[in-house]
Amino acid sequence: MFPILAGLFLLSGSAALVYQVAWLRMLSLVFGVTVYAASAVLTSFMGGLALGSWLGGRTADRSRAPLRAFALLELGIALSALAVPFALEAVSGLYGRAYALAPDAPVQLTILRLLCSGLILLLPTTLMGASLPLLARHVAGAGGSAATRIGWLYAMNTTGGIAGTVLAGFTLIGAFGVTATTRLAAALNIAVGLGALALYAVSRTTVRDAPLTGGPPVAPSQAPRIVLVAVVLAGFAGLALEVVWFRLLTLFLTATTYAFTTMLSTVLLGLAVGSAFAAARVRRSSDPVRALGWMQIWTGVLVLLSMTALAHTYRMGWRTSGMIQACVVAMLPATTLMGATFPFAVAAWLGNVKADVGRRVGVLYALNVCGAVAGSLAGGFILLPWLGSGGSLLLLAAVYVASGCVVAASTGGRARALSTSLAGAALFVAAAVSLPDIYASVLARRHGAGERLVFRAEGVQTTATVHSQPSGRRVLLLDGLHQANDSADMVRVHAEIGQLPMALHPDPRHALVVGVGGGVTAGAVAAHPQTSTDVVELAQSVVSAVPYFAHVNGDLLQRPNVRVRVDDGRNFLRLTSQRYDVIMADLIQPIHAGAGNLYSIEYFTLARRALNEGGLMMQWVGQREEAHYKLIMRTFLQAFPNATLWADGTLMVGSVQPLRFSREAFERQLSVPDIRVGLAQVGLDSFEALLGRYTAGPDEMRRFVGKGPVLTDDRPLLEFHRSLPPGGATVDVSSLRGDVRRHVQDQP
Repeated sequence: MFPILAGLFLLSGSAALVYQVAWLRMLSLVFGVTVYAASAVLTSFMGGLALGSWLGGRTADRSRAPLRAFALLELGIALSALAVPFALEAVSGLYGRAYALAPDAPVQLTILRLLCSGLILLLPTTLMGASLPLLARHVAGAGGSAATRIGWLYAMNTTGGIAGTVLAGFTLIGAFGVTATTRLAAALNIAVGLGALALYAVSRTTVRDAPLTGGPPVAPSQAPRIVLVAVVLAGFAGLALEVVWFRLLTLFLTATTYAFTTMLSTVLLGLAVGSAFAAARVRRSSDPVRALGWMQIWTGVLVLLSMTALAHTYRMGWRTSGMIQACVVAMLPATTLMGATFPFAVAAWLGNVKADVGRRVGVLYALNVCGAVAGSLAGGFILLPWLGSGGSLLLLAAVYVASGCVVAASTGGRARALSTSLAGAALFVAAAVSLPDIYASVLARRHGAGERLVFRAEGVQTTATVHSQPSGRRVLLLDGLHQANDSADMVRVHAEIGQLPMALHPDPRHALVVGVGGGVTAGAVAAHPQTSTDVVELAQSVVSAVPYFAHVNGDLLQRPNVRVRVDDGRNFLRLTSQRYDVIMADLIQPIHAGAGNLYSIEYFTLARRALNEGGLMMQWVGQREEAHYKLIMRTFLQAFPNATLWADGTLMVGSVQPLRFSREAFERQLSVPDIRVGLAQVGLDSFEALLGRYTAGPDEMRRFVGKGPVLTDDRPLLEFHRSLPPGGATVDVSSLRGDVRRHVQDQP
């Protein structure tokens, strides 16, 4: 009945990855999408797995019915997962009160996020972590090779993780929403639990479930401790590499949620294929320790050779620029060997011992996950900022090779140790020498000939680069994607987002700009000297790029009325006590990963609550597919029923009360030289010009969008845009026309 049990564990793995994808989204709404907040959530998730593996291993060998215990665990995972939204709601209030006491204490807030996410996720993730040691104990009692069976269980669980990742990222969340997706995963856990109970009822008559406590204790020489060191380093380097890979691949691919889903699925695919292959061969290995060492050596070598292959083929114009192709070339060879590591590590660690199998597997898996937690933190917070992506790749490959040399050499004499070390070092050097400048390879194809790199910062959050083109134009790229440039047309678009709401408000004293980009939008606002301007930007690396556009942003960072805060903009709006006269955002494409949080009804409602009486919110909608355009406008209208449309339908202005503005207030602003110059740069040099930018009012907008769905945190339809009907022409707003005179206070 082992195939049935493996199938159940596959379904369990599928549910676990669905939870991970969904919970990261849910918790980001409370703690923010900064890398610090995401790392705190991921650390809590994986820390629970490690704790569960350790606890499950300690109890598995004492259990008379480990399969029944596994079934109860699955039912417990379902119940605790269903309770996560309620726990999140309770903890969010606690976090909000703590944030109010120390809003400018990032270290303390990160610790608080870790504690809060731990409270929310600890129970379900601990139960998840305990499942493998229990099943390891069960299959060890059924005879045959325990390492082979445990390897197959690991492979099937990882295969289920692939299915869960793909289903959640490509289908379920877009079609049903985050809440319904987690409920489907809970139903899957319940089905697994009931299936395991049924399997236990049948198998107890054929499989002896007595505790495996017989036999003498195992001496350290019989269970090489070097294996434990190897799995810790493998976990560390593997997760750190995942961070580095994902950052590098965003240079080749558009950073959508589908790209990140494909990246994670590719990693899991390699782990599943590798562990399945190893499970089939580990029984025939006469020296699993040495085999484990050479797997780690070749993993480090393939990390470098695979990225070399991607860089060269991409530069030559091959189809490795495709989302699947790029992920497969860059990651699949190395992750396949990573997957083969665990079954061989189990075989080396267990040897021929039948006693304490659950405890041993629990310790091994817990140490591997602890290493992974450390690697995910080190990759984002230390390696990328200090060494960059290329240096980080080399270091982590070296960790694999060095670890493999030590492990492989531990089973022989001095001569074998020396030959293994020399061979590993030679392979590493050959691979390292072949590694090109990855960014130069991308630049040569993606950004055109003749471009020169002016600035580059690989921060913990994103990679920001500034390029100089042959024409003299400067371009800002975030993770390889165009964000801003200093051409006259682009500067006008960004400046208009800042100037229009300032022109409509009679006396704006406090303004908030979410996202800094090249700084032009915030610079347009800051040109109003009476206005205190807060700028909230997610990434410090982007702020560091702003001075390279000082010639078009009015030297933003040097203005005395500007305060820049590195934080999640939405989270800041949710937790700040400050109220604003004007709120706006820099251009943010809604289909990019994570951008759905800045287009939902909940986000627009947060902005409305942060406005002073008479305050205005500016929202860019641009020109896009009609279905996408109407989704954004319909959502904005639900939060701002008095919204108006401007600039040929590209900009929406939300107001709590019906919008009213006057010639007198506008001309008073024109009397200030700095303001007059800024308004003139976007064509607002007269009151008539301001009126000419008007497109439509709320009634016309509502008739245009009609009835239909809105964007919510639970259903971020634009971020998961493949759930929408494909294609569609660009929106035609020629029918959207309204009378601006209804909004003018001193109209004769």
